[in-house]
Amino acid sequence: MKIAILHGPRDLRLEDEPIDTTHLEPDQVHVRTQISAFKIGTDRGNYEGAEQVPGAPDYPRWVGDSNLGVVEAVGSAVTQFKAGDRVLSTMHHQSEYVAPVSPDLIKVPTEAHQEDAVFGNLYALSAHCYHKALFRPGETVAVIGLGTLGLGAVALGPSFGARLVAIGNSPVRMGRARDVGADAAFASDDRQLAAKLDRFTSGRGIDLVILTANPWPAYRCALQIVRPDGRVAIVSLLGRGEPPLDFNPLQMEDFYLKGISLIAVSGADPDVYPAAGPRDVGSRPHRAHVLWLMA
Repeated sequence: MKIAILHGPRDLRLEDEPIDTTHLEPDQVHVRTQISAFKIGTDRGNYEGAEQVPGAPDYPRWVGDSNLGVVEAVGSAVTQFKAGDRVLSTMHHQSEYVAPVSPDLIKVPTEAHQEDAVFGNLYALSAHCYHKALFRPGETVAVIGLGTLGLGAVALGPSFGARLVAIGNSPVRMGRARDVGADAAFASDDRQLAAKLDRFTSGRGIDLVILTANPWPAYRCALQIVRPDGRVAIVSLLGRGEPPLDFNPLQMEDFYLKGISLIAVSGADPDVYPAAGPRDVGSRPHRAHVLWLMA
């Protein structure tokens, strides 16, 4: 099979690696890739040599974690998948793979288009932004950063019951945000942004800001536009590839005096009614819901 291996900054190679598809273990599946999705933040940052994220592998390294493929064959003990099923996984940019059945492998509904469903892992993270921040239907949400992850958060907003404004720096992406469900879209450098948001919220302010953009100015914008006692759900890698800060990230007037909450979109969802048994951590539990919404 062919796999993309990054040997260093801007040194990406498609390499051949052996794969044995003739002798599957009882719990294994053989999947042939149909489509593999790039993430313009993480994948591009890795390619360009941005500082290493804690826990990430060093060079040479695989890339990607959004793979949609068709099951070619299953092991003797596999009952939840059969040949011909489409599955979404966190496997890398590679042409096929053999892997044991695990929670990372999920069946894709037949009604979901493959070029949508391949982003199911990433859009589950978009959904995690709402769940981790204890979003309630009827709240006003601002999404800052309109890449794939941000547009996923925008698209999910109407289904979750949000009144939503998109904030970006590209007219093309702002238009796309309106197409997928934003009630309004404003430029991040608009000098009238505060006044427009005040009108949009009828003076109440933004209840929840979902921050998907890495640059520090986007973070500062999030702190400035969220209402007092509001929340900022941070799913970006703040400051990655950015010069040193030129401001206090927790300055009193924007953080302490407003009483806001900064929420890292990582780990398990807060649970008012915890489920019995071990808790599933991260965005994985939201994938089935997101794929169902796509279908």
